[in-house]
Amino acid sequence: MAGPSPELVQQLYRTPPERFVAARDAAVAEARRAGDPTSARQLARLRRPTVSAWLVNLLAIHRPELVADLVELADALRAAQRELRGPRLRELSAQRRAVVGALVAEVRKLAAAEPDAPPTGKLPLGEVEATLNAALSDAEVAEQVRAGRLLRAASYAGFGEVPRPQLRLVTSDDEEPAVERPARRPGTQRANPDATPRTDRAAPTDRAAERAAQAERAAQRAARAERARQRRALERELTRARTDQERAETELTEAAGQERDGATALDAIETELAELERRRAVAEQDLSRAKLARRAAERAVTVARRRAGEVEAAVEALEAEEGTADTGGGPAD
Repeated sequence: MAGPSPELVQQLYRTPPERFVAARDAAVAEARRAGDPTSARQLARLRRPTVSAWLVNLLAIHRPELVADLVELADALRAAQRELRGPRLRELSAQRRAVVGALVAEVRKLAAAEPDAPPTGKLPLGEVEATLNAALSDAEVAEQVRAGRLLRAASYAGFGEVPRPQLRLVTSDDEEPAVERPARRPGTQRANPDATPRTDRAAPTDRAAERAAQAERAAQRAARAERARQRRALERELTRARTDQERAETELTEAAGQERDGATALDAIETELAELERRRAVAEQDLSRAKLARRAAERAVTVARRRAGEVEAAVEALEAEEGTADTGGGPAD
């Protein structure tokens, strides 16, 4: 496969530095699950940028037209510098200050819109400004700024070349950086290690030098072999570590899911308990009202019974009086 998409890499370098490693590792794990070891390997090589480099990356990602204007101004400055056009150079220098100031202000706005960005007072805007000035003075630095994948800031101390070791462009290939070789002094000739040594009448010092060169080459081969062995061992260790990380992430995902399920079940139970408590309160109120009604009914029954007894007694007394009058109080035949 061709490797990770530029959009994915750009998304990673748009991530704040404190979350970059977690986002990169998640992308590596996803590439492995998708059966894309090439992308996983290249993503794993991506390194976290500094805060100042991240801010420049934000500018290149969100406002590419401003960075394009910066590169165009850089070309004009270098052309004026080569042609020694003083008035034009002074005009462009003034424009340089205005453009860099505007870009730094834009970086401040972009950072303010990021939820995880440091406070405005703690932003390394001085390093951002130094990087933009470096881009105005060096075409290679300008192209690296436009790529939006810086790892570190660059600095500029005046017209001329910018020290490149202070800035690095992130790439997804596995090429090692070239080692800068010291320049040879005039009149010297580099020895050819593949040349056939002379054996006829070779002086003892020449034979000793030849043996020393052979020993040095053997030591270099041994050192390369040792480095290769160490690299293989580290890659195996890295593979084991990545496997352990994926397993731990899977367990974390499962545990988080179980926690969410438990929280949902607990919420449901608490809701049900609250409803039961409400119904209990209503039932208690109904019971209290029923008790009061029963007591009032009991009092009414007692009053009614007493009244009924009194009425019955009055009826009996009246009947008794009527019977007495019928039997003893009438005229004789």
